[in-house]
Amino acid sequence: MNEFVKKLGILAVAVSISTPVAALEPLHQNRTVVSGFYAMGLADIVRRNCDEIAPRYLRAYNYLKALEKYALDAGYTPAQIEELTDNREEKQKLKGRIEADLAKRGATAETPQGYCTVGREEIAKNSAAGRLLRAK
Repeated sequence: MNEFVKKLGILAVAVSISTPVAALEPLHQNRTVVSGFYAMGLADIVRRNCDEIAPRYLRAYNYLKALEKYALDAGYTPAQIEELTDNREEKQKLKGRIEADLAKRGATAETPQGYCTVGREEIAKNSAAGRLLRAK
């Protein structure tokens, strides 16, 4: 019995050494981070296109810092976070997705009042984007 326990212990150590630590998904694929940047981007586009909606800058700053803390706590490095925030390609992809979603909701250059409608809807829903905005 003692020999069996010894072999089992050796096997457990060998497996733990040979098994790699679970790798983190790329930060630009992390659902929490992407949805956070989506909310910030949506709020930013709405407030830039609707004079009836104002940004809540302090809340936006705190929201951004909370996202950063989440990423650090999840195991991402400051360099990985900076790499994402400087990544123009990912920013353009996200902006395109936000603009397509806004267009589906009636907010386009041809229908600028749609941005105000979306902003008021987000504020009323108390969504992540809505909490970053206020009606004037």
